[in-house]
Amino acid sequence: MMTVKNRVVTADELFRLPDDGYRYELVKGELRKMTPAGFDHGAIIMNLGAPLSAHVRSNNLGVVCGAETGFRLASDPDTVRAPDIAFVRRDRIPASGRPVGFWPGAPDVAVEVLSPGDTVFEVDQKVAAWLTAGATAVWVVNPQRRTVTVHRATGAPRTLSEQDTLDGEDIVPGFRLSVADVFAS
Repeated sequence: MMTVKNRVVTADELFRLPDDGYRYELVKGELRKMTPAGFDHGAIIMNLGAPLSAHVRSNNLGVVCGAETGFRLASDPDTVRAPDIAFVRRDRIPASGRPVGFWPGAPDVAVEVLSPGDTVFEVDQKVAAWLTAGATAVWVVNPQRRTVTVHRATGAPRTLSEQDTLDGEDIVPGFRLSVADVFAS
């Protein structure tokens, strides 16, 4: 991740940035350029995102969003983060429809798939930011260790291995996926 340090940027300015092939996040008004993800990273996102989306749609539970989706976690200075996968419960979707711009607040579930260059500090910061902004859970997928760690606002994180099953619990009722399937080829 590269940080662009020029001046404080707003969420509205971030939303209007021209497409230059990169993804950006905004952290306390500081624009951060995100390098494109690798092939394995993208495959893992789909291995988890596709079954999650299918389950959510077939049970009318809400909306699953992909990696380009921005969530405005703080204002003045603005913070806009984009998880690899996000889930927002149906009862939180406005009656007027899905917002065109960034979602105001955190998703119910934010999924972060680790990249080779991610540091423990960066990941801990993201998890804390999601939970502080109101996410019910953050699922951190570690391709190198082939694990999924479930973080919730209360309680200790739980790390699941390929022998375990990721469960949507009370957040995504009925969703269950073998952790091994997250990493399947």
